[in-house]
Amino acid sequence: MDNTIFRFSIEKINGQKISLSEFKGKVLLIVNTATECGLIGQLRDLEKLYQQYRDRGFEIIAIPSNDFGGQEPREGEEIVKFCQTNYGVSFPVFSKAIVRGPYAHPLYKFLSDKKQNGKIKTSPLWNFHKYLVDKNGQVTDFFYPFTKPTSLRVRKKINRLLS
Repeated sequence: MDNTIFRFSIEKINGQKISLSEFKGKVLLIVNTATECGLIGQLRDLEKLYQQYRDRGFEIIAIPSNDFGGQEPREGEEIVKFCQTNYGVSFPVFSKAIVRGPYAHPLYKFLSDKKQNGKIKTSPLWNFHKYLVDKNGQVTDFFYPFTKPTSLRVRKKINRLLS
């Protein structure tokens, strides 16, 4: 069984499907976001992280979700514009998806299930739950929503995967 994220596709804001295999060779941080969440300031920290590491093969995949407290009322381009205008986001923000429960996007079912991914057994507890994926598409770690993207713990793990 393929225990990498590369077998999945996600949808761009314009509705175009993109295979995650396009990210082969990159270290990824996959984050479920929400523009009305109290943790929204993490977008600024995610952007700092992105600027710090993107030239070394690091990408952030932001997937908006309305799963927690209805905190993502916006749709499509409105989400992207909000993130860019208010938080200077330049990393890709994809289409809104369900990230937990029986109707979760297949990628999130994989990220949350140790039987599928071989490493992690945790589904998002709230907005800004982060999954770290290595260059080979394997899930290596996760960070709870309250973990700042720029924390030493997160940066150390990214550095280790990039070296």
